[in-house]
Amino acid sequence: MTVLSAAGLLSAAGLLASGEAYAQGSPFAGRWHWNKAQSTLPPGEPAPADLVVEIARADAAHVQWSITVKEQGGESNVESFDAPANGEAYPVGMDTAASFRLSGSALQATFTGPGTATDTLSCTLSNNGSKMTCDGQLRQEDGKTVRYVDVFDRS
Repeated sequence: MTVLSAAGLLSAAGLLASGEAYAQGSPFAGRWHWNKAQSTLPPGEPAPADLVVEIARADAAHVQWSITVKEQGGESNVESFDAPANGEAYPVGMDTAASFRLSGSALQATFTGPGTATDTLSCTLSNNGSKMTCDGQLRQEDGKTVRYVDVFDRS
């Protein structure tokens, strides 16, 4: 999984959300574990060995999250994000920018990587809040677009 699409997972380390954050009206706040069996990767994209997204805050004013991706070879990569949820792009890592916005019951994100690659997704929660489903669209530098779905279980 590339850093760009892994970040799209929110689909995305080091920040633990508390039950208090969830109770204060941030239903996306919490620790989310990627459900490989229910997710659909872009064609040719290798699956990570494990992926955990920790959302400390996701409200109309601010988004704070981290993502830990463990590759099949055992190497772990961590990215963190802490910025306003105003739809404007802010840096994530060395070569990626991200923008977030809450729109109704969806958390929307756009990641822009090196060149013209973009990853746009919309994440929604199940009725009971135990699953987060992120429908994504990855636009590659050659202009081709592929769709993917990432499903996370609250852990």
